[in-house]
Amino acid sequence: MDAQRHIAETPMGLTNRIARWAGLRNSAGSAEDTASARTQDARGAFSREVDRRRMRYDEIGSFMMAHDLDLTPLNFGFAHDYITGNDHRIEAAVQAVLLQRGKITNGWVEKIVAERHAGEVTAESLAEMLDKVEANLGEFTSLIDESRSHAKDYGAALQEQVRDLDGNHAAQPVLAKLVALTRSMVEKTRQVEAQMRDNQKQTKTLQQSLETARRAAEHDHLTGLPNRRAFEARMAEEVAAVQATGEPLSVAFCDIDHFKLVNDTHGHDTGDRVLKFVGSLLSKVSGEKCHVARHGGEEFVMLFRGKTAAQASEMVNAAREDLSTRSLVNRANGERMERVTFSGGVADVLAYDDPRAALKAADRALYLAKEHGRNRVYIAAETN
Repeated sequence: MDAQRHIAETPMGLTNRIARWAGLRNSAGSAEDTASARTQDARGAFSREVDRRRMRYDEIGSFMMAHDLDLTPLNFGFAHDYITGNDHRIEAAVQAVLLQRGKITNGWVEKIVAERHAGEVTAESLAEMLDKVEANLGEFTSLIDESRSHAKDYGAALQEQVRDLDGNHAAQPVLAKLVALTRSMVEKTRQVEAQMRDNQKQTKTLQQSLETARRAAEHDHLTGLPNRRAFEARMAEEVAAVQATGEPLSVAFCDIDHFKLVNDTHGHDTGDRVLKFVGSLLSKVSGEKCHVARHGGEEFVMLFRGKTAAQASEMVNAAREDLSTRSLVNRANGERMERVTFSGGVADVLAYDDPRAALKAADRALYLAKEHGRNRVYIAAETN
């Protein structure tokens, strides 16, 4: 099958027509059929997306109403992570408190969220460290200025004493003054050097802390891959770069199929290992012009500079086929796991006016792949 039109493993005939109606590329048929298919795709995909989100909002709303939680961003985010299974620690905490009390409260949610993010790098902590580095650098500059000032004063005093030597004054008192002046300068120099050494040590420690903080803020703690924040920054850089070079740019979403079932059947520790394994598998294709990140939960995102959507689809599909042939084992009991697969959606970034629109298009293609059987990769129809 031609990967430039859609994914590998899609049967011919009726399924191709269904796939065209769903919004995948296919050059067969008349221009009217193609236009009609794209129109139906836009409407159908939008409708499915709305239905999916509405169902998710209903589940979150029902959860919050059942526990009389206030409608706040913190509570909504907490409920979202619990309902979607994005954070298994939150899921475990909720299940534990429900067994004990039967209900959760606003205060309990605030406490759990605070504990959950206690070790994370925040914008405030980064700003505080930057302030310390800035203060240290300011102190360092002041020490240099002070040292220069002392040297200047010493030079002026020394010159004055030399003039005295040229005069008719006795040499002994002048030499004594020179010795005292030199001792004073040496002592001040030692003090400044000690302060500068201490300052350099503090600055080095702070710089190391900043580097660690930046890595923590931009990388996923579980897989070691860049996180969503880092990916979005990189995507903005790559879009600017290809606009200058004229290279193609494609983006792909990959989502592990039935991941909640993996957690429910084998436990969250095994689920974490599956996430790390899939992340490492996808990172094998990364390089100077291919970037892989964990977007959240069981979803990964990939950016392909210099690759068309069809070429990117082939690379993602190769990783998908590789994963589907692996036989994974649950380390806890040695049992073989059910086959782990992922579905993917690919979009041409430059086919859309805004990179966010390309991300949404890739996300829609991903959900179409899920709806059509999973373990496949679809290319988004260009609707711009």
